[in-house]
Amino acid sequence: MNEVIRICNLHKSFKDVHAVNDLSFKVNEGELFAFLGVNGAGKSTTISIICSTLKKDSGKVYVDGIDIDTDSYQIKQKIGVVFQNSVLDKSLTVRQNLTFRAALYGIFNKELQDRIEYLSTILEFKDFIDRPVGKLSGGQRRKIDIARAIIHNPKILILDEPTTGLDPQTRTIMWKVINDLRKKLNMTVLLTTHYMEEAVDCDYVVIIDGGKMVAEGKPYELKNKYASDSVTVYGINEEQAELIGEDYQKVVGGFRFIIKDTKLATDMIIKNPQLFTDYEVTKGQMDSVFLNVTGKKLVGGDK
Repeated sequence: MNEVIRICNLHKSFKDVHAVNDLSFKVNEGELFAFLGVNGAGKSTTISIICSTLKKDSGKVYVDGIDIDTDSYQIKQKIGVVFQNSVLDKSLTVRQNLTFRAALYGIFNKELQDRIEYLSTILEFKDFIDRPVGKLSGGQRRKIDIARAIIHNPKILILDEPTTGLDPQTRTIMWKVINDLRKKLNMTVLLTTHYMEEAVDCDYVVIIDGGKMVAEGKPYELKNKYASDSVTVYGINEEQAELIGEDYQKVVGGFRFIIKDTKLATDMIIKNPQLFTDYEVTKGQMDSVFLNVTGKKLVGGDK
């Protein structure tokens, strides 16, 4: 699998604050990659270095095989960024915003028209393409933020808290758009988010704390390692719960057993089939992974 981002022993300090501390990881082509950390963990600093908008202190960063120290201009052509806060000009129309952005990449005339036509189709904004951005809803603006980020057809899309402040329905629409883009364009997506359900759907997750990587892996690997599963059995009394032979807690309508993995749930069911007529097995959650790894909760829009 081809690497599109590789970071090796990255360091960056701001006076006495070591924002990025010996950080190393890689992102593979076509991946949906989650980069998680609380406020001040070093995520935005790392992203700024990848985008060549912030100078690192030491270490190596490669984007699509190019060393950022040797050709930052070419790297900027390969990356699109959707920032947490929209950077669109609200006084201009959607078309004007995209036209001015495209001009920075030398995209004009028929190429520009074709590109806007394509984006307005896949992102479904033809109906409001000539409307001022200031008159759009939050979800509509988010679509244009994405269009702006990919107007030059980048290989890598960086999403910095892309759904913060959006209602659940709009968040669902946005993820459909992003996943469709990945399939159509084989685009690599690097995501920062504080919504753990978004991280669950990623191909790979890196958690950083204090500028250091503290955990990495596929979501199911992290949940197996750092979060406990549970089995909730309904319709039984405490005497029957005791028969199961595992620690439990009383919940509405039944009892919950905290277990180390789902294999133990299978063993429990085989040994006590008469008790398991109404039950549910719940995998460990990414919220628990993050809390157990860092000792902190991931909440709110963070930098």
